[in-house]
Amino acid sequence: MEHMIIQTIPESEATGLVAESYAADRADLGYVPLHTKAMNLNPEALQAFEQLTGAIGGALGTRRYRLVTLAAARGARSAHCRLAHGRASLALFDEDQLTGIALDYRSAGLSDAEVAMMEFAEKVSRDASSMTDDDSRRLREHGFSDTEIVNIALAAAVRNYYSRAVQALAIEVEELPGLSASLHAALVSGL
Repeated sequence: MEHMIIQTIPESEATGLVAESYAADRADLGYVPLHTKAMNLNPEALQAFEQLTGAIGGALGTRRYRLVTLAAARGARSAHCRLAHGRASLALFDEDQLTGIALDYRSAGLSDAEVAMMEFAEKVSRDASSMTDDDSRRLREHGFSDTEIVNIALAAAVRNYYSRAVQALAIEVEELPGLSASLHAALVSGL
């Protein structure tokens, strides 16, 4: 059931970029989520966002990008993004590992560098204005290059762009196919 005040483009009326976006989600999820419909009221902006996340994700690598995104979504308290990127992370982690990461990434068997990266990303979402050179210095001490540090900051910040827009529009959080009840609960725990 769709609960949203924003009037979106019905799937039967979608053309161009909107139709392509809807088709991509139908192919991946079997349906078109409400957030996709809402963001497609400006399909050029959505396409630019997807290109930006692709450029950042490509530079970071899939594993790092997913971990940063999960941490940034946690800091932003975004159930939408935690669930979507949790589902996508099942390609990298088994369900038990991912549940551990979702509940407490600090004790989930990740490397010290990955934990530091996730702490940085979560802080970007929670309170970026409090960050200092010490936050970046900690990443450097874990072996991250300046370019990698910038890409971690970009990945976290761009997650906030989408999370905040979806939250601002009060878009309903939908159940995602492919997530067990326990993983779903772990991903939204504490939000």
